[in-house]
Amino acid sequence: MYSQRPESRSSPNYSSMDEANEKKGNDFIQEARKKLNSKGFLGGLFGSSSKVDEAVELLGRAANCFKMAKKWSAAGSAFLEAAKLHLDNGSRHDAATMFVDAATCYKKSEPNEAVNCLLKAIEIYTDMGRFTSAARHHISIAEIYETDLCDLEKAMQHYEQAADYYKGEESTSSANKAMLKVAQYAAQMDKFEKAISIYENDSRENKLIKTLIENMEENNVEGFSEAIKEYDTISRLDPWYTNMLLKVKKGMSESELC
Repeated sequence: MYSQRPESRSSPNYSSMDEANEKKGNDFIQEARKKLNSKGFLGGLFGSSSKVDEAVELLGRAANCFKMAKKWSAAGSAFLEAAKLHLDNGSRHDAATMFVDAATCYKKSEPNEAVNCLLKAIEIYTDMGRFTSAARHHISIAEIYETDLCDLEKAMQHYEQAADYYKGEESTSSANKAMLKVAQYAAQMDKFEKAISIYENDSRENKLIKTLIENMEENNVEGFSEAIKEYDTISRLDPWYTNMLLKVKKGMSESELC
């Protein structure tokens, strides 16, 4: 009968390394929970937050061990537990960061949980007025629905929400990029009117560029300014584009004086 030769203890394989990291992670989890359940914790919870801070640090170390062991759900769970502790302790920004870390891990094993964690982070960011961060995480959710959950309707909804937040922050180029994804999926789902409306708005930018180039070639400062004004009455240009166009206009005005 064939018997497998035992591996040398001096050269552990990856599996044994993963097991060791998983065990370390579980040990950190147990240590964190002992901190939270130790005598006098309630007093610490409503007074000093040192026990919570220590527990959060241990949970973070546990999550990193689980990541090294490729135990993505366990890593996500550890970050999620840390996020909830931050929330209980009033550290909302830190909680949002931990929710995002949890989502990054869950994405590799449980995409629905990743979405839930990102939604919790978005709720915090919008409440804090950090709409660009919220938009970025809506994009992440849309990508999960695209690639992992195969739900184009929900992907489209999150791209559109991201675009709304970007528009509110005057990040026009980022908003347009998100809306092009909305148009793409609207067309795939036979929502042609919606897709056409979005593509027409992108064509306005192309028309603006062509008009500006024509006025630059003719050194027509008045026409250049009028084209920008007309475009801006419908959709605002973001600050970067505005500054660049002002520099071009200034250069045109100076050359006109020569």
